[in-house]
Amino acid sequence: MAMEIIPTGAVLGAEIRGVDLASPMDDTTFAAIDDAYNQHGVIFFRDQQITPPQQVAFTRRFGEIEYNIFSERWSVTGSPEIVVVSNITENGAPIGIKRAGENWHSDMCYTARPPRGTMLYALEVPDLSGLSLGDTEFASAAAAWDALPESLRSHIENRTAVFDFKGRKRAFPPKQSEIDRNPPVRHPIVRTHPHTGRKCLYVMRDDCTSIEGLEPAEADILIAALSDHIVKPAFIYRHQWRVGDVLMWDNCMVQHRAIQDYDMPLRRLMHRTTMGGSVPI
Repeated sequence: MAMEIIPTGAVLGAEIRGVDLASPMDDTTFAAIDDAYNQHGVIFFRDQQITPPQQVAFTRRFGEIEYNIFSERWSVTGSPEIVVVSNITENGAPIGIKRAGENWHSDMCYTARPPRGTMLYALEVPDLSGLSLGDTEFASAAAAWDALPESLRSHIENRTAVFDFKGRKRAFPPKQSEIDRNPPVRHPIVRTHPHTGRKCLYVMRDDCTSIEGLEPAEADILIAALSDHIVKPAFIYRHQWRVGDVLMWDNCMVQHRAIQDYDMPLRRLMHRTTMGGSVPI
């Protein structure tokens, strides 16, 4: 079966068909997938059956594995590169990170080199009598930039913001050692995509705590307005998960949030990998 790239019909996202991620992949096929990833911001493959080592190997083709605080707490035995995302509890203890990413964000924006992207493999999806729950929403920060009035673009294009690990309310309290390893960093609030050259808004509530050169009150208004603009319905693709989905998103071009509309006994189990990125410009 020849590979097909099927856009979602939203301003971002595409399904890729005709690819078995458990089988060897030649460079030509990978190059086409990599190009689709850069162009669409979100790509996904249905009906996959991959092992943890196969997920790690596929992730590495896009960049070196990036580790974060989740991998130190909840990782797959034998594959520390994979973070377990789950609401399941065994022997009174959670097997993975629960209720992660409920608010709009870009992964690890609080680091000096935010990751290029993130990959999720769906092993269990909460199902209520045939209704799939636990969707993920994705917003195009590139389309949001394109839609700004020119006067506002000129006002913000060369501005830098402070991103603080302590700004976001997390599903678990961070350790002091984790806070110490992640001091505040500065990034442009308008990023240039490293592969396509597209301009992308890079600002979000909580993580983005101030904008250099602006008084706090003015900065707060701008952060709130841009954050709300990015997640307008016109810029969103909502993914309804199926077991066997492998989905990946670009952290420069895309923001995302998890829809927490389920709980036990409805189970959700995902394997997550993160690929290294570059300094935002």
